[in-house]
Amino acid sequence: MDKHLLVGVDIGGTTVKIGFISEKGKVLDKWEISTNLLDGGKYIVPEIWSSVESKIKQLSYSLSSIVGIGVGAPGFIDAEKGFVHEAVNIGWKNFALAEAFKAYVSIPVYVENDANTAVLGENWVGAGNQADNLIAITLGTGVGGGIIANGRILNGANGMAGELGHMIVEEDGARCNCGNQGCLETITSATGIVRQALEKVIEIPNSTLAEVYNKNGEITSKEIFDLAKEGDVAAKSIVDHTADVLGKVLANMGVIINPSKVLIGGGVSKAGDQLIDAIQFAFEKHALPRVAEACSIKTAQLGNDAGIIGAAYLVYSSKNSTFFT
Repeated sequence: MDKHLLVGVDIGGTTVKIGFISEKGKVLDKWEISTNLLDGGKYIVPEIWSSVESKIKQLSYSLSSIVGIGVGAPGFIDAEKGFVHEAVNIGWKNFALAEAFKAYVSIPVYVENDANTAVLGENWVGAGNQADNLIAITLGTGVGGGIIANGRILNGANGMAGELGHMIVEEDGARCNCGNQGCLETITSATGIVRQALEKVIEIPNSTLAEVYNKNGEITSKEIFDLAKEGDVAAKSIVDHTADVLGKVLANMGVIINPSKVLIGGGVSKAGDQLIDAIQFAFEKHALPRVAEACSIKTAQLGNDAGIIGAAYLVYSSKNSTFFT
């Protein structure tokens, strides 16, 4: 058993992922519990800690070996205070998350936005390789993001830095869940890619894309990428447009952050080299040459473990973590 154990917690709207992580970022054990959304999410913290206690006993660990708890949570987070201003899909508003844990355990608790913890995990032991300047984008149902600048996660004045999905990229574009129009999320998320496909079905009704949609009554982003690979003009135009928009955003961010790496994660990233190569091409087309020279675009490596590993890194990297010296 490791002398020191870090607890990483990744709170989602459906499940909470929990893991025991070593001081080298290795996942020693991991599991999930359902996210209890009853009564504004007031049972989430006690159920997480109860689960951790049960697992400690099951694995014959001692509570004294737990160095601290790192928690990634959705929503608008004040990381310094461990405070959740709002997490709509959880039901929390003005919720002192770190303090809630301290009602059950006296070890240190660190809190960060869940997209940021995923970035920290990838940079610690994943594809980031401990880069000092890095941009990570998660392309899933929505678009999440996180930025590391000069070796530190970028939070901004009130925790909104890195909300890349809500950069406006299309004048009078599709309505976004945030209330604005034309956000990056409306184009490059899985939902946005499918939305584009529905428009193409009308625009190019004799395409294979339209044929698949009309046959099944629906279409997925994976099917769109598969059809593009097979040469369907409509599907290929969607992939090209998606990659071009994202490449241009990264090029513009490149003159601000000047990253050495951009990591692409989330379900859409499973398209692999087909997507990464297209984004790289678009990035190099739009970026200043010197910015492009310094930067490589890669697929994130850690998958669903990135959140718990990054949450554990909050403990590991804390100024108070003298445990490892």
